[in-house]
Amino acid sequence: MKPDLPTTNAALTAALTTLRPDLHRFLSRMMGSVFDGEDVLQDAMLAALRAIETGARVENPRAWMFRIARNTALNAIRARKSEQAMKSRLSHFEEVTQTLPVSGGTADTLRPLMALTPRQRSAVILFDVLGYSASEVADISDSSIDAVKSTLKRGRAALRSAPSEQLGDLNDTDKVLLARYTACFNAHDFDTIRAMLAEEVALDVVSIEHRTGAEAVGGYYSNYAKVADWMMVPGHVDGTPTVLVFDREKPGIAPVYVIRLTFSDQKLLRIQDFRYARYVMQDVHWRRV
Repeated sequence: MKPDLPTTNAALTAALTTLRPDLHRFLSRMMGSVFDGEDVLQDAMLAALRAIETGARVENPRAWMFRIARNTALNAIRARKSEQAMKSRLSHFEEVTQTLPVSGGTADTLRPLMALTPRQRSAVILFDVLGYSASEVADISDSSIDAVKSTLKRGRAALRSAPSEQLGDLNDTDKVLLARYTACFNAHDFDTIRAMLAEEVALDVVSIEHRTGAEAVGGYYSNYAKVADWMMVPGHVDGTPTVLVFDREKPGIAPVYVIRLTFSDQKLLRIQDFRYARYVMQDVHWRRV
């Protein structure tokens, strides 16, 4: 029998650190974006903490955590579909295909997976991408081995027949804001960047800290002023305005991590800094702008 998952928040958080890259790899493919995958991962970790607090005991921690992650992703997908129907918005698959051709990232793009149903997507990712056995996928999915094999067959067939994609571009406003942000960052002109922050701006230094409000977030730039191992370049990931962060000593190689930016009304509304969560780079598709 495998050991139980730790039963305190601190111990559980420490234990999940080793699982986090694999969980993110799974969820980024489920959601079609490394950034959405990280958001769902954080929700899944909170769900795991709540379960432990209410007395959950687990014999197979890895399968238990993947099951929570899968269920959290399915709930997020359902919520997204409901919201899109209410607002008559384009589907997520249509939105993420409005991006530039990629110049980096893994060979297996995330976007074709979005053509699959959520259950097909889950089975294909767990079996074909992450290398779980059919019995392990059945355990995570709370299904039978025969059902998993059937779902895999349908999912693989759908992938083979998925249409090729036509990719678009970032809008001009986002390009200007992104170029200004990175230019100021590289010049260490952090006062100008602070003036770009919305009063309600939110900062997520992934796996490290969260801050909210322009005053609190402003201190984040003081930390960057103390180091010089980075070079910022405007780019995009999944059609999102993104700072590509390169090693200053090796600027011609792929970025070492990314910072996601969300703008609203010419102001910076959200920052997601992956400096301490570089596992996203195994899946990210990037391009300089």
